[in-house]
Amino acid sequence: MRDNLTMLRRNLLHARRYPSLTLNLLLTPVILLLLFVYIFGNVMSAGITGGPADRGEYIAYIVPGILLMTIGGTAIGTAVSVASDMTEGIIARFRTMAISRASVLIGHVLGSVIQTLLALAVVLGVGLAIGFRPNATPLEWLAAAGLLALVSVALIWIAVGMGLVSPNPEGASNLALPLMVLPLLSSAFVPVDAMPGWFQPVAEYQPFSPAIETLRGLLMGSEIGTKNALLTVGWCLGLTVLGYLWSKARFNDEPGS
Repeated sequence: MRDNLTMLRRNLLHARRYPSLTLNLLLTPVILLLLFVYIFGNVMSAGITGGPADRGEYIAYIVPGILLMTIGGTAIGTAVSVASDMTEGIIARFRTMAISRASVLIGHVLGSVIQTLLALAVVLGVGLAIGFRPNATPLEWLAAAGLLALVSVALIWIAVGMGLVSPNPEGASNLALPLMVLPLLSSAFVPVDAMPGWFQPVAEYQPFSPAIETLRGLLMGSEIGTKNALLTVGWCLGLTVLGYLWSKARFNDEPGS
């Protein structure tokens, strides 16, 4: 526990001293939110509902997707941070020290989860400022927070593995790019039913769409669907286990192996 807390403190200090990466990744979802609401909002709302243009309805639709995209963006920062540690040699030094090896990875994960939750609060605040009006009970808010935390842990463990296998920070950024692209191919911006028929199964069963639909239902007090909830939990648990085992195996590899 002492080693975990030490590594957590180290990663939080790094984030405070070098905030540019976090800010750059945070700006992307905020800009997309403002762009789609104020430029495309009326057109998109009319296309989705088939009725008159209503930007307010589209804000309610798009904010959950942007929140999930924020998690993907901050996970890219995690991959870059881990790759930086690898290339700078600090990971090799940690391997020789009398500390828990797992604490190095856990420190990255815990630090990134904290940064992600803070980023989510900022993006949600922007959404509320431009007209997002949730209709969730206190229990649904708690469930939504738990869902966001669960998705964050899953994607960050995958990002840690990506950072460990990347030759440099630039490679890690490129390798983790799908974490930002996949939300664009989900139900974040338009319903799955509006997509081409051949692509709908891909969009429906990829990790982000079930999580977005579940979060949307929790925040707006609408129907979630058992399938979406089960897919979300299944994807999160599966990615967490996969990311942890992958990261542990790569971290324990000796240099040059």
